[in-house]
Amino acid sequence: MASPLAAAKQQLRTMVKQKLSTVPSESITAQSRNIFESLKTFEPYLDARRISIYLSMPSGEVQTDAIVRHALESGKQVFVPYLHKSPLNAPNAPARVMDMVRLNDIQDYESLKLDRWGIPSIDPATVHERQRILGDLDAHHADQAGLDLMLLPGVAFDFDESGAVRRLGHGKGFYDRFMNQYLAKTRWPDNEARPTQFYALALTEQLLSGGPGQQVPMGQHDRRLHGLVLGNGQIRQSSGPVTPP
Repeated sequence: MASPLAAAKQQLRTMVKQKLSTVPSESITAQSRNIFESLKTFEPYLDARRISIYLSMPSGEVQTDAIVRHALESGKQVFVPYLHKSPLNAPNAPARVMDMVRLNDIQDYESLKLDRWGIPSIDPATVHERQRILGDLDAHHADQAGLDLMLLPGVAFDFDESGAVRRLGHGKGFYDRFMNQYLAKTRWPDNEARPTQFYALALTEQLLSGGPGQQVPMGQHDRRLHGLVLGNGQIRQSSGPVTPP
């Protein structure tokens, strides 16, 4: 039986996904373009040398193709999600976990095959040749493995009472688990890497009103974000604390 928190999350997820299914593709294209244009003048994006970007589904979320191409063409090191079997054998360990692996160049990006959800995906046979964020941190290459900026997907977003961005994901926990592992591994005394900025990309329909049934439920491992880039071109930053769990 699902916990009250899990049930509340699933109810909200179902409601928002139903709303997203009615958003015309033309609106998603236009909102994705607005987000791209805003990012091109956004200082954390401009200054980022190493950036993580999700690769978008064909519908129902902000499209990231233009952002990935621009980041690569701008000389940034671009890392994208890679799902793999969990190395942990603990009873409650997830079957699969996520790391971020580096794209070599535009040609590498264009060669990615689509998975069953239509998302461009890294070929597992190439992973051993690529830089990996958590993998390199495990190898104690923290000076080389940090990220400056991470652009996340999600299903729904809102702002808590303190003004911090809350995110509801798709329910697998991949991103929160990655962020918590990443932050735990980069909290070494000798790690002088700049703090990573966590921003989500959201269609305007994904930002909740904050009324009854319109708030993102949060668990102890769910992370708040530094900001939200919206489909109307707005960049809204957290005014409240973004604290680790």
